[in-house]
Amino acid sequence: MKNIICDIDGVLLHNNQLIPGSDKFINRIVEQGNPLVILTNYPVQTGKDLQNRLGSAGLNIPEECFYTSAMATADFLKHQQGTKAYVIGEGALTHELYKAGFTITDINPDFVIVGETRSYNWDMIHKAAKFVSEGARFIATNPDTHGPAFSPACGALCAPIERISGKKPFYVGKPSSWIIRSALNHIGGHSENTVIIGDNMRTDILAGFQAGLETILVTSGVSSITDIEKEPFRPNHIFDCAGDIDVV
Repeated sequence: MKNIICDIDGVLLHNNQLIPGSDKFINRIVEQGNPLVILTNYPVQTGKDLQNRLGSAGLNIPEECFYTSAMATADFLKHQQGTKAYVIGEGALTHELYKAGFTITDINPDFVIVGETRSYNWDMIHKAAKFVSEGARFIATNPDTHGPAFSPACGALCAPIERISGKKPFYVGKPSSWIIRSALNHIGGHSENTVIIGDNMRTDILAGFQAGLETILVTSGVSSITDIEKEPFRPNHIFDCAGDIDVV
């Protein structure tokens, strides 16, 4: 029985509305008992928040199935030296860092960690760039530059810090294979027995490809059939939507 890693937006939901057929797919996977990870690059919501969000759309998924870039960032940092972090982000990110034993501080931090937040300001840019320039390690939850309606996302918030300090962050989220391995560790799974389902060739499918997973592209979100030809790698399977998937 295959482990399944599944993206949210563009696969299961569009703007919090159920994509037709995705409920049928999720219900079948839960009934079959496949180990399931609902994976998102978005670090602002906790597993409980995401469970509520999908529940409101009609998808009933256990809280423990959700895995975010905030969780993966905390997991990554547990493997590094240092326990003090200056954080630009929301409560879900700081919650995961506290759980991992980190002190959130603006005094000699070992790390500068950037997630997503609407309260981004000049002072944050100044402090973060200063700390990174002085040797703090620069970590970011995900490389996405923008969300719906061109709302600034993590990659955009990192840009001024990067320009000032001259240092690029390590991005934990997709397409990094780190988040895939972290999600697999979360369920005790292995890459050779795992399939990833996503709507974006450059994040979901690339991450799966780099981590050695079987890949399924659904064309109900970001990437269309014509986008496949633009990349040097190919998904193993292509479906119009999650409801059509018949290979797991």
